[in-house]
Amino acid sequence: MTYTAFFRLYEELNDYLPAEKRKTTFGVSLEKPTTIKEAICLLGVPPEEVDLVLVNGESVPFNHIITEGERVSVYPIFESLDISKVTKLRGKPLIKLSKDSKI
Repeated sequence: MTYTAFFRLYEELNDYLPAEKRKTTFGVSLEKPTTIKEAICLLGVPPEEVDLVLVNGESVPFNHIITEGERVSVYPIFESLDISKVTKLRGKPLIKLSKDSKI
């Protein structure tokens, strides 16, 4: 059974997409239960470049199974915002913030 989820990639993650999918929301047809990590890889995005994924506005881990109609927002490494209390992808964000960073 095929189902559709809707993705939006932000900032430099758009470089991995074809021009028509950049900076816009687009549907992705999935044919089997698919995790966030699997879907990101299918889009050609290396998971190590992803620092935060929201599904319907809620932070989720890489092993979240995508369901019909979910809206998936994929964010790159945050350079000036502390997302340590939000991200569920790994134990800590990918970048170490300096004391001058915004929190």
